[in-house]
Amino acid sequence: MSPATANVQAPLTLALSKGRIFEETLPLLEAAGIQVSENPESSRKLILPTSDPGLRLIIVRASDVPTYVQYGAADFGIAGKDVLFEHAAQHPGGLYQPIDLNIAKCRLCVAVREGFDYEAAVGQGSRLRVATKYVQAAREHFARKGVYVDLIKLYGSMELAPLVGLADAIVDLVSTGGTLRANHLMEVEEIAHISSRLIVNQASLKTRAQALQPLIDAFAKATADK
Repeated sequence: MSPATANVQAPLTLALSKGRIFEETLPLLEAAGIQVSENPESSRKLILPTSDPGLRLIIVRASDVPTYVQYGAADFGIAGKDVLFEHAAQHPGGLYQPIDLNIAKCRLCVAVREGFDYEAAVGQGSRLRVATKYVQAAREHFARKGVYVDLIKLYGSMELAPLVGLADAIVDLVSTGGTLRANHLMEVEEIAHISSRLIVNQASLKTRAQALQPLIDAFAKATADK
């Protein structure tokens, strides 16, 4: 019997986002004896059953995972450190983060168009325009450097901003750097290493510990064994 079967009538809910986090979570679930038969990339379903009747998945936007968990719509979830940092700025202290799962690894970086003299720009103390989805992380990074910035929030196609004059620099996630190079941008500064973490609703941890703790332990063991 899988560890989540303790409460069949009220299954535990795990919040995940599509894409890399979903794909890299599957082996962790399998290590806990749980299979997911449907892929959200090919299915329109937003609630996915698993081989364990005591656990279901909900598929939400990556930036919404912490909200679903914090407000109890999901008992636990998996979200990137980048998303959690932005969420915590608006909702401090609302989530328990027991495990860094070391999946979906990347870097949060500053990038500029090729030929832009970034060192001179920040050295002069001039004001930079920075486009990013990660406003809080960018604000704190440049504040530590003593650089004044005008932050422009974008939700996608970040690489376009320096090319059309919207911004001098961007702050974005970088994995291989291929997208930057294809758009004639270059990475000039690394802000943080990013990986995804298991996050848990604090009320669920207290009221559903018998069902939830074995799954947390299984994730921890699978991560340690990688």
